[in-house]
This record gives sequence, structure tokens and C-alpha cells, in this order.
Amino acid sequence: MHAAGLAAPAGTPRLRKWPSKRRVPVSQPGMADPHQFFDDTSSAPSRGYGGQPSPGGLGYHTHSSPAEAAFLADPVSNMAMAYGTSLAAHGKELVDKNIDRFIPVSKLKYYFAVDTVYVGRKLGLLVFPYLHQDWEVQYQQDTPVAPRFDINAPDLYIPAMAFITYILVAGLALGTQDRFSPDLLGLQASSALAWLTLEVVAILLSLYLVTVNTDLTTIDLVAFLGYKYVGMIGGVLTGLLFGKIGYYLVLAWCCVSIFVFMIRTLRLKILAQAAAEGVPVRGARNQLRMYLTMAVAAAQPLLMYWLTFHLVR
Repeated sequence: MHAAGLAAPAGTPRLRKWPSKRRVPVSQPGMADPHQFFDDTSSAPSRGYGGQPSPGGLGYHTHSSPAEAAFLADPVSNMAMAYGTSLAAHGKELVDKNIDRFIPVSKLKYYFAVDTVYVGRKLGLLVFPYLHQDWEVQYQQDTPVAPRFDINAPDLYIPAMAFITYILVAGLALGTQDRFSPDLLGLQASSALAWLTLEVVAILLSLYLVTVNTDLTTIDLVAFLGYKYVGMIGGVLTGLLFGKIGYYLVLAWCCVSIFVFMIRTLRLKILAQAAAEGVPVRGARNQLRMYLTMAVAAAQPLLMYWLTFHLVR
């Protein structure tokens, strides 16, 4: 029989069993707390999966590979980059040269060399040309001075802005009459451009037929013929505010003003050159030049009315 099954003899004092206490070892530095479920890794270096996270916050290394470093340090790639840069510069130079051959950009800069004072004075000259006396264009070393220094010099800023404003005013007029549509507005703009182109071609052809040697260029003609849009804008705006009576009064004044302006401007460009060539004042060729000047000036009021009368009702 086992000893555990034997009963203690009588009179023997029984020993009381106390629960045993397990001694917990003192935690050493670097050892985790036994009662803590997870390790505190907030201050310790990260273990596993690559150490410190990348600046991007994705937890991966961002160092460049040896192949990339070798490619960047490769002289062949640097040579290809330099060749591409030089090729792009050569292409830009070639494009600029061809554009300047077909469109004289350097000459166009002269016609846009204006300032606020010049624009104000020129608009006053177009509306009130009767008080202006000196119509000669100033020259400096056989080159005309910039428009901002000479009110008589032609410019393209006022004609361009006046044409755009005329299209906007035409759209406003059509909108107030419930007739606005993109097609009709486009037809208005294309019609104005077509008439301007026809004018320039007709004048150049006439100058060629009468053998007139003048310093008038195509850009000069576009500038002088584009000044009529200023009077057209005034007539249409007045018609929208005061009806047809205001339209006819303002348009009539602007038509007479542009007629006087064109006569006095083109007279110096066409007839003065004839006088310098020694052509008699009463000669047949000089008479043709005078008729040509009158025809160009008279065509401006007609076109001003033709392009605006249907906008006012």
C-alpha cells in the first residue's frame, strides 16, 4: 500500500499546509514585464522588416539602386541630354526664322509701341480731326519714330482693340433684340474681316495700276482702314441707348471725321511722294492719285453704315 493511503497514528499532531509562494525574479534590464501582454516598442529601435521607416512614411527604404546611380553617372546619358538640348534650341531658332519671314514680328512690335497718352490723343484725333494742323510723320535717321512719340504714326493697337470691341458690341446689340446666336456673331466677324481684306487688296492693286511709288505698306493700310471701327462702336452704342436718331447722328459725325482723317493722312503718303518725284500737280497721273485717295476715304463711311445699320432697330 502506498504511504499516502496510510492514516496517521493517533495522537500525532497534524501539519497544516500553507500555500507556497513562488518567488518572482527581478526583471533585468532589457527584459519585458511578465504581466505585460505586448512589448513597448515606442522608444526601442524597430525590429524586423527593414529597420527605420522611410521619410515617405511607407516603411520601405528609399535608397537608389546601383543601376540607377550608374545610369546617372554614365557620360553617354549626359551627352544625349546635351544633344537633345542643342537640338531643341536649333529647332526654336529655325521656327523663329520662318515665322519672321512670313510674319514680320519685328515690324509688328513697332505698331504696338503705344502708351495710354497716345491712345487717348489718337482717339481724340479720330473723332475731332478738324483742329489738327501738323499731319507729318516724324522720322529719326530715316526711320519713323514709335507711335507713342508721334500721334500721326499708324498703329495696330487701336484697330485691333476696336475690332474686338465692335464684335462684342454687335453681340450685345443682337442679344437685346433676341437675335443672338454664335453663328450670327461669327458671320458678323467674318464679314468685317472679309471687307477689310477686300479693301487692302483693292488699294494695293490700284496703287500698282497707277504706278504710285509710296512708302505705304500693307500693315499701314490695315492700320488706317481699321480706325473706322472706332466710329462704328460709337454709333452702335448710341443707337442702343437713344434709338435710331442717336445712331444716325453719331454715325454721321464719325463718318465725316474718318473721311477728313483719311484724306489728310493718305494725301501725305500718296501725293507727297508724287511731288517729290517731280510729277506736275495738274498732271494726269497726279489726278489719278487724287481720285484714288478720295475713293479710299469715301469708302470708309459706306462700310461703316453697311456693317452697323442692321444692329440698331
